[in-house]
Amino acid sequence: MTTHLPIRVLVSRWFMVFATMLILSAAGATYMFGLYSGDIKSSLGYDQTTLNLLSFFKDLGSNVGILSGLINEISPPWVVLSIGAILNLFGYVMIWMAVTKKMSTKVWLMCLYICIGGNSQSFANTGALVTCVKNFPESRGAVLGLLKGFVGLSGAILTQVYHAIYGNDSKSLILLIGWLPAVISLVFLRTIRIIRVVRIAHELKVFYRFLYMSLVLAGYLMVIIILQKKFNFTKVEYGLSAALVVFLLFLPLGLVIKEEINSWNAKKLALDSISKVKVVTENPKSEAPKLPPPSSSVVTTDTTFEKQDLDGIVQKNSKSSDVDLKDPEVEVSVSCWKTVFQPPARGEDFTILQALFSPDMLILFVATICGVGGTLTAIDNLGQIGTSLGYPKKSISTFVSLVSIWNYLGRVVAGFLSEYFLKKYKFPRPLALTITLIVSCIGHILIAFNVPSGLYIASIIIGFCFGAQWPLLFAIISELFGLKYYSTLYNFGSVASPIGSYVLNVRVAGYLYDKEAEKQLKILGRTRGEGEDLNCDGVECFKLAFIIITLVTIFGAFVSIILVIRTRKFYKSDIYKKFREEAKNVEMEMTLAQNGSSKG
Repeated sequence: MTTHLPIRVLVSRWFMVFATMLILSAAGATYMFGLYSGDIKSSLGYDQTTLNLLSFFKDLGSNVGILSGLINEISPPWVVLSIGAILNLFGYVMIWMAVTKKMSTKVWLMCLYICIGGNSQSFANTGALVTCVKNFPESRGAVLGLLKGFVGLSGAILTQVYHAIYGNDSKSLILLIGWLPAVISLVFLRTIRIIRVVRIAHELKVFYRFLYMSLVLAGYLMVIIILQKKFNFTKVEYGLSAALVVFLLFLPLGLVIKEEINSWNAKKLALDSISKVKVVTENPKSEAPKLPPPSSSVVTTDTTFEKQDLDGIVQKNSKSSDVDLKDPEVEVSVSCWKTVFQPPARGEDFTILQALFSPDMLILFVATICGVGGTLTAIDNLGQIGTSLGYPKKSISTFVSLVSIWNYLGRVVAGFLSEYFLKKYKFPRPLALTITLIVSCIGHILIAFNVPSGLYIASIIIGFCFGAQWPLLFAIISELFGLKYYSTLYNFGSVASPIGSYVLNVRVAGYLYDKEAEKQLKILGRTRGEGEDLNCDGVECFKLAFIIITLVTIFGAFVSIILVIRTRKFYKSDIYKKFREEAKNVEMEMTLAQNGSSKG
């Protein structure tokens, strides 16, 4: 039975989930911008507005994944992952060469390189995460929470690996995030694929076990970050820490193997039962083995169905066959432009244009611009915020790691809890998004008024709220507009992030920071030299910017309440019913196929 166990594990759906976790655990390099932005600023002599412009193009690349979504609609996931690996390697290696003075470059080229490097993240998300959601449609909240959680945790993971390999050379961090994610994606190219949906009764329980293992990893990272803040680690100690991180990353592989063994045992039992039925049919006079009564359920590998369901499926298939024989051209091609403003009911499969022109999408888009734009501005400027408020460099590294860990926790908590409350209490996900936006305002206020040690608390709140918004956004899109064109719609939802980042980060935070910095230079009687970076000190550098961000986020919360009101009836209904029925049909077809093969 276990002769080919390694092969069965490698082609199993759970190994695909494990591979996706590894790919995404290295796909959050864009959230580490605060660690190496100082090197870019000092090496290339940029002011804060120019640095924030780079940050905007980073966010533009990482979130505008329309191209990756369209490619994924017409090609298998391995093509999307391959393109992403190439873009990642090229973009970040070129930035590393510019920062280390191996080549000279202009601002527009740096914007292009960081946009290309950032865009690789959308290819990883589309190729791996979207595929996983399609393979587990009934557990999409848990899937999104878990996998987006690993994206959030990737900053802390890569930081440990970077210290182990390169010590404290922050310029080499750019090189690491260039080659490591590309290698991981290439290793698992053929593992990530669309698998026929089969309903697994304990599916959600398995995802919870993955969650518990990831919580252990997050807890360890939190402890090690605190220790590294208090003590000066040697390169050997960083190496041991990174080795333990890698071990914890591979811990879910044990669960994958266990699930495959259990699945194989269940299949063997099902086939044995079919064989016994065959023996009874061929030898009616012989003593019949003890079998369940005819009214009992037909047991399949993953779930159970009544005999009447089997009859229903056969009748349904025969009816559909009759229709096909009578009229082979049942589906009439209609231009997508003619149906733009004739969308189906919420939860059905919208076309791309129907979804884009939907009022629900517009409301969700505006709320996300306000919420994600504000939290992302705080994350991207953590290095400069910490420096202007007088925090030491080691503390700034701690802020980035705290954001990464709480970003992860926000994603998994929002994904799993929203799924739990939705299924048990019909609690609408848009309302969870509203609550998240309101809580994030606390972090913005702490930064604006420089509460003592408030940046530590702000890092936690903003990291958590930033992370929580993503699984909620993507789950809402999949629930309201269907999964048929989810690859494209998923990436369209991400476009809100760079728009919010440009308005709040470049036009508000960057502009006000430089204005205050120039004011301080005038007070000191100095002028800025050519190629000299522009720095600002004190609470006034970001105060007004974060007051504005707080007000914008509150506006976004009010906008999201409109979506809550519009979708309240939809979320009170059984939104996953059709997926259960589809999975049941697949199970019955598999049972019929097994019966047919055993009789043959």
